[in-house]
Amino acid sequence: MFETLTDKLQAAFKHLSSHGKLTAKDVRNGLKEVQMALLEADVNYQVVKQFVREVTDEAMGEKILSGLNPTQQIVGIVHEKLVHLLGDAAVPIKPAPKPPTVVIMAGLQGSGKTTTAGKLARLFARQGHRPLLVAADIYRPAAIEQLRQVAATAGVEFFTLPDANPVAIARAGAAHAADHSFDLVIIDTAGRLQIDEQMMQEVQDIEQSFAQTETLLVIDAMTGQDAVNVAAEFGHKLKLDGLVLTKLDGDARGGAALSARSVTGVPIKFVGVGEKLEGLEVFHPDRMAQRILGMGDVLTLIEKAQQAVDTEEAAKLQKKMLSAKFDLEDFREHLANVKKMGPLDQVMKLIPGASKMMGNTMPEDFDERELDVVDAIISSMTKQERRNPDLLNASRKRRIAGGSGTSVQDINILLKQFRELGKMMKAMSSGKGVNIGGMRIGRM
Repeated sequence: MFETLTDKLQAAFKHLSSHGKLTAKDVRNGLKEVQMALLEADVNYQVVKQFVREVTDEAMGEKILSGLNPTQQIVGIVHEKLVHLLGDAAVPIKPAPKPPTVVIMAGLQGSGKTTTAGKLARLFARQGHRPLLVAADIYRPAAIEQLRQVAATAGVEFFTLPDANPVAIARAGAAHAADHSFDLVIIDTAGRLQIDEQMMQEVQDIEQSFAQTETLLVIDAMTGQDAVNVAAEFGHKLKLDGLVLTKLDGDARGGAALSARSVTGVPIKFVGVGEKLEGLEVFHPDRMAQRILGMGDVLTLIEKAQQAVDTEEAAKLQKKMLSAKFDLEDFREHLANVKKMGPLDQVMKLIPGASKMMGNTMPEDFDERELDVVDAIISSMTKQERRNPDLLNASRKRRIAGGSGTSVQDINILLKQFRELGKMMKAMSSGKGVNIGGMRIGRM
């Protein structure tokens, strides 16, 4: 979502760094470029105005202008202000003093509210909680059945009450949760195509049915400024505790993510990144600021790896990769682990400098089914061939191509990639390191 903004911000900083020693005029001109980049990303005008004013006040100080690497210091100020703009720190869901904690999902129809309810349940279930999904949308056709299916896919329990109103369903769901040791109740309320009084009143009535609730507003980040306007309207009528931004992996300009917290005064608690139920992340303002500035997000990458890959198996695979024992069977396992972490283009964006290192080798239209082709080729080999690829002569390659529905050329490309990875791992294990895009990877 932030690729264009990131590119423009980096261009502005590069232009500043080309001046060497900065004057006040250089800083003002550079920050004008930053301002234009934010406005073009659809960030709220008042938010941009305040943000640039705060950055300018600090960046124009004599200590910055006369110091070493003034551009780096200005980037540091922009990062600090971005973190503040986005909310300073992650804000968790506040647990109720006595379980279950009641979470109310609100939002317009089409914002991804029902799917997000399932994603949230899945996230908490993986953390050891027992969530219960409660269907309180009695208006949209098939809404209850949709949530039932989402719950089944997420591997969590589902509850509804036939022929009852939304408030009665919510109360019965919480009572059922308390009686059956569920510690989290997630209530999917009705959405509308536009904000109306009946919709607001229902959510208010559900809120007032409990001593403590967490009301999360789900907004579609793809709708830009409209998303922020919707959030502001809901904020006037409801006791909002947090926002969930969906479709943050889309091709929108990202203004909603940068404006929502500032305009509403409500923290962003989660972001949706993908259609799968695993595609929900806790929102960390500092990590998001790093992504926007092109610094990557190593902590989120590590968390994804920990969730997707068995730690003991990963350690064994790493040991093999750094030894001469790494074979095509291990290569296939390595690719399978990478796939578990999510869409490959999204994973690459979390690696600092990855976009520059990859150059044109990761096109936007990269088809991840190519990884399935790799799996098919390796699966068509004998165990002996997987362990010793040097055995693959012309006749064996033709046999494998026929068995996997590929060509000999595809097999040659795969073997080349495998051998290149082997060379890189060998260089890292020998202590020489590998130079990629001007950055040394491996031992020093």
